[in-house]
Amino acid sequence: MTIYAAFLRGIMPMNPNMRNEKLKAVFESLGFSNVRTIIASGNVIFAARSENVEALEKKIETALKKNLGIKSPAYIRSKKELEQLIKKNPFKDAEHSKNSYLIVSFLRKKPWEICSTIDTTQTKGAEFMRAIEKQFGKDATTRTWKTVQRIVKKMNEHY
Repeated sequence: MTIYAAFLRGIMPMNPNMRNEKLKAVFESLGFSNVRTIIASGNVIFAARSENVEALEKKIETALKKNLGIKSPAYIRSKKELEQLIKKNPFKDAEHSKNSYLIVSFLRKKPWEICSTIDTTQTKGAEFMRAIEKQFGKDATTRTWKTVQRIVKKMNEHY
């Protein structure tokens, strides 16, 4: 079994079909084991026999649309890939704070991740997302570095 994190784009907990318990149920219905959701923003960790990430992404996207009416791209990374990203420490000594956000954008093509620092005194999150989409298209989803670290910690605690 391989341990994965799925980062779902556009998940908003105020939509009843996007709540963690429903997302978890969809993943379990696909035969994945040890399914856990992290924060109410579309982060799901799970174990699967398949190592074909592209097929897993398509399977999840199809099930979300069929079962919940959600058209949400899934970006999957293995526990090993996320641990390697953490080990690289792309932000070095930068600090996530009220004025400076450390951000990881997940893509489906190389470069697989883009690590950025946003000066929130100069730029708003929506402006940053538009810049990412302009350069890489809408096929990306973004998380804070703190969220990525939290997901890896949960993966290590539960698997």
